[in-house]
Amino acid sequence: MELNPTAVKKEERKPKWLRVKLPTGENFRSVRKLVDNYKLHTICESGSCPNMGECWGAGTATFMILGNVCTRSCGFCAVQTGRPEAVDWEEPERVARSVKLMKVKHCVLTSVDRDDLADGGSIIWAETVNAVRRISPTTTMETLIPDFKGEKKNIDRLLAVAPEIISHNMETVKRLTRKVRIQARYERSLELLAYMKEQGQKRTKTGIILGLGETEDEVLEAMRDLREAKVDILTLGQYLQPTRKHLPVAEFIAPEQFERLKEEGLAMGFKYVESGPLVRSSYHAEKHLF
Repeated sequence: MELNPTAVKKEERKPKWLRVKLPTGENFRSVRKLVDNYKLHTICESGSCPNMGECWGAGTATFMILGNVCTRSCGFCAVQTGRPEAVDWEEPERVARSVKLMKVKHCVLTSVDRDDLADGGSIIWAETVNAVRRISPTTTMETLIPDFKGEKKNIDRLLAVAPEIISHNMETVKRLTRKVRIQARYERSLELLAYMKEQGQKRTKTGIILGLGETEDEVLEAMRDLREAKVDILTLGQYLQPTRKHLPVAEFIAPEQFERLKEEGLAMGFKYVESGPLVRSSYHAEKHLF
């Protein structure tokens, strides 16, 4: 990446800054029980998030709606790919009740891609936001949405229920998009983010994972493109290979290099930049309300 990275060698162990503690504690067990009892899906588990222990230990989780099987096969993502089950129309109420029971102050919702559905899952998205508002009215929300194939009528359903933050991840730079996000398009994601801002969405957000073989110039180019789309919040984190079937890690980026990119982002005009090896799009999400 031309950031003086630690090059990845075969069988090399992860750098010390990527080691995390195993999840433990009473709060973690309480969240585990709620997730199991209410038959919920979380990106914390499905996405093999390295921060699951920290977040669940603090009594928070990112809920993944519309099942845990995705219709896309992104090369970086640990979520299962295949034919999803039928839509569970009771899911919005279950998620909302769990948010209430967990006393969540700021809730992050995400989902698998549902290209098998005519609405892309946007109706369930809107109903889940409305259910949380009804059952836990003091809870603020971030919705981390798929691209809905760029269909504006589906995006409009999310805009209509007005979550405090709407996020859509770019995941990587333009050159690597086809390799990393096989069914996605770099320009379509940019257009989606710009469209939401044009329609009056107050806070928009995106994330990029590093260490897939991108160059520093490509990362800075992507950041400039995102600022042109008036994106407010940016997260930058280290890619970690979920399984041997997924894309390999090309390099490990050191913490001080993430810090330098954060400074670049703030100088470009992003209102908030979360940048570090263990950062994921929903990490410290409550801070992004600013």
